[in-house]
Amino acid sequence: MDLPSPLAWLVDEAGASPGPERFLAELGRRLLADGLPLSGGTLTLSVPHPIIARRTWLWRAETGAVIEALAFAAAPQSEAGRDWLTGLGPVWEKRIGPSQDSPMLGWAGIDNRAGAGAFAPADADRLREVARFAAAPLAALAAREARAALLEAYLGRRSAARVQAGELARGTGETIRAALLCADLRDFTALSEVTEPHAMIATLDAWFDRVAGAVHAFGGEVLKFMGDGVLAIFPVTAASDEADAARGDREACEAALRAVAASRAGMAHLDKVRQAQGLAPLPFGAALHFGEILWGNIGAADRLDFTAIGPAVNLVSRLEGLCKPLGRSVLISGAVAANTATALTPLGEHTLRGIADPCAVFTLPAD
Repeated sequence: MDLPSPLAWLVDEAGASPGPERFLAELGRRLLADGLPLSGGTLTLSVPHPIIARRTWLWRAETGAVIEALAFAAAPQSEAGRDWLTGLGPVWEKRIGPSQDSPMLGWAGIDNRAGAGAFAPADADRLREVARFAAAPLAALAAREARAALLEAYLGRRSAARVQAGELARGTGETIRAALLCADLRDFTALSEVTEPHAMIATLDAWFDRVAGAVHAFGGEVLKFMGDGVLAIFPVTAASDEADAARGDREACEAALRAVAASRAGMAHLDKVRQAQGLAPLPFGAALHFGEILWGNIGAADRLDFTAIGPAVNLVSRLEGLCKPLGRSVLISGAVAANTATALTPLGEHTLRGIADPCAVFTLPAD
């Protein structure tokens, strides 16, 4: 069967598109080459994500460029795709599937070819045929994007990418250099005993928002939420020589320091809000360390966890436990201090439980 180029591509190749943006750009390019008068196109997918409700990709025929617009779950319902298409010309849209969460494919025509705000009947018929052939590859693409969104929500972006790449065998992983952040709330058990469960969950969410938000803002990744605790890493980027490696070490440590400072500022603001509501402040402890970790799959034969282990993880955990005895909210190891130009306040060497060698300890100047 001799199909037009766009339909043949949809049947034979579109299902393997690396992402929605490439799918939309390639389909639009082929439709243009096949003579359809298009000025732009959109593709909208619903995603199972705690923050993002829908992702919309916008393609401009003139340049071939694709940009992305996000619709957030807490925001009012928006029609970003249709609004954008309307600014380009007459609009043709179709939901590709039976449910409200099915993909939406839309196209903008060229006014002087389509008449009074509509596609010519023959062009609209061709777009309906394209939508019919697009159903199967879009279903596969939407499923892949949904899986990626779920994995990122629960594992983090880097770990999710590793799992999606097929690194699923127990015991597999790699040794990487990273700055580590370990933090938890003080007196959480006592607070939870006098706080209604739903209010306690809201309190934890507010705490995690401050820490995880700061971690992500400076390029880190949260590996775990453990009760009221957080473990995050700032991996060192691959280096080609010793100078690059040293620079990577410094960048990871500087990012971790900026993140912990931002976390502390966020918690100070949260405590003011809580005080205005008649609630107790949320004291916390956070520690930073730098070293090598084993990052990979660990667990039982049928239940794995993508996480980090190693002496560096043990040390940062023990260092965080020293925050309360020293009366500090942030403690920083000598390994981080050696990789930053940030002014730090030395607190001397301290013995950490289970760690053979004493650890040089520092804190932020205002702590």
